Amino acid sequence: MGRLVENTDLRMKPYVFADRADAGRLLAGSLGDYTSSGALVLAIPAGGVPVAHEVAINLKLAMDVIVVRKVQIPGNTEAGFGAVGPDGEVIFNNALLKRLRLSDEEINRQVEQTRRVIETRNKTYRQSKTFPDLKEKAVIIVDDGLASGYTMSEAVRFVRRKKAGKTIVAVPTASESAINLLMSEVDELHCLNIRGYPFAVAEAYMEWHDLDDGEVISILRTWQ
Repeated sequence: MGRLVENTDLRMKPYVFADRADAGRLLAGSLGDYTSSGALVLAIPAGGVPVAHEVAINLKLAMDVIVVRKVQIPGNTEAGFGAVGPDGEVIFNNALLKRLRLSDEEINRQVEQTRRVIETRNKTYRQSKTFPDLKEKAVIIVDDGLASGYTMSEAVRFVRRKKAGKTIVAVPTASESAINLLMSEVDELHCLNIRGYPFAVAEAYMEWHDLDDGEVISILRTWQ
């Protein structure tokens, strides 16, 4: 079981961050022990990139991106029944899959579609660069929030497959269910704003918008 670090003053409260940059700066304060430690910050695009950018700047750490993506439910782009990692590995939300009653063909179609999106995003965001060596390194995985937690879970599993020395998840906001899902998979989980159901990541932010590729690439250029 990992160590949970949270801000209990923010528990269950909506609209506690001005925007993603504000959340990243506050999150860096929770991660102060890693300042100039040589840890690597990995951002989950798109929304995790501006958060991770502030974390990396404030902690004086290197930053890269880890492209993982939820497997979307057919006809519902906002929800997923699992996630695919950078290496094509898949994790499923089996309880949800049982309720959805999708056919094997539908599941495979959505997974392959997700793999294609990941390949495209790797070319766009990482320019198909070789993924950094994580062996024995402390890795801080950052996103702008966790709803189900399955996308982050696959990111964590990928990092562990790469033999990272320590796996830290850092997010401004998360649902209680996502926290429970991840606690056994990480060494540390830093979350400033834990909330219950119903949960939407956007409701932690006063200013919220979907980031386009141009915004993400503009931030990543400062690290390339």
